[in-house]
Amino acid sequence: MGLKAGIVGLPNVGKSTLFNAITKKHILVANYPFATIDPNVGIVTVPDSRMQHLEEIYIPEELKPATIEFVDIAGIVKGASNGEGLGNKFLSHIREVDAIVEVVRCFDDKEITHVDGSVDPVRDVGVINLELALADLEIITNRLDRIRTKARTTKEKETQIEFEALEKAKESLEKDIPLRMVKFTEEELFALKSFNFLTLKPHIYLANIKEEEIGTENDYVKALKEYVKSESAKVIVVSAKIESELSELEDSDKFEYLKELGIDKSGLDKLIEATYSLLGLKTYFTCGPKEVKAWTYKDGMNAKECAGIIHSDFEKGFIKAEVIAYDDLISCGSELKVKEQGKFRIEGKEYLMQDGDICHFRFNL
Repeated sequence: MGLKAGIVGLPNVGKSTLFNAITKKHILVANYPFATIDPNVGIVTVPDSRMQHLEEIYIPEELKPATIEFVDIAGIVKGASNGEGLGNKFLSHIREVDAIVEVVRCFDDKEITHVDGSVDPVRDVGVINLELALADLEIITNRLDRIRTKARTTKEKETQIEFEALEKAKESLEKDIPLRMVKFTEEELFALKSFNFLTLKPHIYLANIKEEEIGTENDYVKALKEYVKSESAKVIVVSAKIESELSELEDSDKFEYLKELGIDKSGLDKLIEATYSLLGLKTYFTCGPKEVKAWTYKDGMNAKECAGIIHSDFEKGFIKAEVIAYDDLISCGSELKVKEQGKFRIEGKEYLMQDGDICHFRFNL
C-alpha cells in the first residue's frame, strides 16, 4: 500500500525548504508568498535497519525499501476557502493523502517575511485549520442539500446513515471541532470515506525552529504544543536548515553531524516514525535472490489481505503464507537453519501479520 503525506502551511514557514531537504529535490524556495503554485511531489525511502541485515543474508540483486510520497502544496492564507490567495486550488492536491503534515513557523527572522506580519504559531495553526474546516463544511452543506429530502422519505439504510453522519460532521465543524476528533461509528466512517474530508485526516505538526535552537523548546514551540494538546496531536520539532545540510551528506557523515548537534535522529526520521505510528502502519518483507522488499501494511491486517498488497490475484487465490519471524531468521542465520530448528511456519488466511514477518505467499487462480 502506498503511503502519501501532504505538507501544508502558511507561505514562508519553511515548507518548501523542508520538502527540498527530505526529498533531496531542488524546487523554488523564495521569500514571497505563493512561490509554490503547482504541487511538488517527492518519494522518500523509509529508514529500516532490518533491510541491511536481510541483504547480508539473501544477497539479492535488488533492495527495495518501503517509501513515503510527500506532496508540497502552495501556502494557504486566510480566506483560501473563499478564493483568497490561490483559493481552493490546493485542496485537490491533499484530498487524497493519508496524513497531513502542518509546518508551523516557530522562529523569528527579520529577513523572512511573515504573511501576517508577525510570528504566532497558535494563530497560524488556527488559520490553517479553519480553512480546512470551511472547505469540508462547503462539501457537507452541498451534499446535505442534495440528499435531505431522500433521507427523510426513503427507507434506504445507506442514505440515512450518510445523512446522519454528515449532520454530525456539520454540527462538529460549526463548533470548531475537527472531524478527526469526532466519534463516528464504523458505518458512519464508511459513509464519509469517499468525501476525503481534510479535517478527518490524521495531523502531525512540524515546528520549524532556528538551527541554533535544535534540541531545545522555545516559547513558540511550547505554545504550539499546549494549543494542540486537546486533539492529542504529535508535534515534531525540526530545523529546516539543518535538514537541508543533512540532505547533502553521506550516511556516515550524517551520523557524525547529528552526534555533534546532540540529537540522535533527523527530522525526517522523526516524521516518518510519527507518521507510521499515527496511521498504525507496520512492515513485512518478501525475500529472495532477486530482491528483498519491504511492504507497508496496516496493523490488524491478516495474511490474505497483506498478500493483496502485492497483487489482487494473491488475495483472490490465497492458499497459505510461509512465514519466518525476522528475529528468528537473524538468530538462526539462514532460512535453512530456521527450518531445522522448527521455527518455519505455515499460516492460513486469518493469520494476523506481525511487524518484521518474512513471507512467501502461495496462491492459485
